[in-house]
Amino acid sequence: MLYMVIERFRAGAAPQIYRRFRERGRMAPEGLEYMSSWVDHDFRTCWQLMRAENPALFAPWIAAWQDLAEFEIVPVRTSAEAAEAMAGRA
Repeated sequence: MLYMVIERFRAGAAPQIYRRFRERGRMAPEGLEYMSSWVDHDFRTCWQLMRAENPALFAPWIAAWQDLAEFEIVPVRTSAEAAEAMAGRA
């Protein structure tokens, strides 16, 4: 299943986030797969597309970063999957 992770950096935390990432990596547990990400120009929000079969895998990953950011995890589907699900309903 795909998830859009909305990561809101705590005020002034961006340098610490990037330093920790350089030193420790993503720190995602086995089975939580990073796909891609986008960061706003003000370094306040990062949107990450991730994949996991078990959403409980987000808990240890968030725990490793929650001192620097707040997280919202949203299950998502591709546009093609959405179109297929809506086929015949419209």
